[in-house]
Amino acid sequence: MAPQSNISVFETPEQLALSAAERFVEYASQLRDMAERFSVALAGGNTPRRVYELLATEPLRKQVDWSKVYLFFGDERCVPPEHPDSNYAMAYEALISKVPIPAKNVHRIIGEGNANENALAYEKQLRTFFAGRHWPHFDLVLLGMGEDGHTASLFPNSAALKEMSRCVVPTRNEQSGQDRITLTVPVFNHGRRIMFLVTGKKKAQRLRQVLHPQPGSAQLPVQAITPIEGMLEWLVDAEAASLL
Repeated sequence: MAPQSNISVFETPEQLALSAAERFVEYASQLRDMAERFSVALAGGNTPRRVYELLATEPLRKQVDWSKVYLFFGDERCVPPEHPDSNYAMAYEALISKVPIPAKNVHRIIGEGNANENALAYEKQLRTFFAGRHWPHFDLVLLGMGEDGHTASLFPNSAALKEMSRCVVPTRNEQSGQDRITLTVPVFNHGRRIMFLVTGKKKAQRLRQVLHPQPGSAQLPVQAITPIEGMLEWLVDAEAASLL
């Protein structure tokens, strides 16, 4: 594990989601007096959805200066923005449509059309936003973990895991056959704070494997996320932590 990592265990997924939302507000507030913007890479999935819903409700909603929040996405499925599988659609419904964030502050990954062209276009957006840096430096990165140990759309044995020059690449979920677009490992690892959200008994075995790897075991995608200078946090519920 990364030197500055830490693990917080919550009794219920709701408690976990509330803590994650409160940390979002806290981190945004910490930067308010130091920077003109708070950049976030959002995750998809059910657990992040609840975090977004809580951020869009009082009292948390009014504690954030949304004009300084800039939302990006860690990955996206190659579907239109109104598709039920779209990470953007989920975030828009749960959060973006319910808070006073300027439209120009929301940077979605285009899912429809040519995946590689869309990945290159999103990389251009990142390079422009984080101009002057070799890699993007997000203030907060939200990530989940799949039962197979994937995170974002970085899947086991995927060529995307080895990408060390591009910020954004097309990839595929071989199990479902679904094409996707994902940020790469170096982008995540340059984040100021990286927060993993993991819930459910089905992920308990994999979480133990990730946090307590056995000698000689193959590296899982989620284990590639080791921040260079930032803080790595694991927020897990009691069921996911039951084998730790």
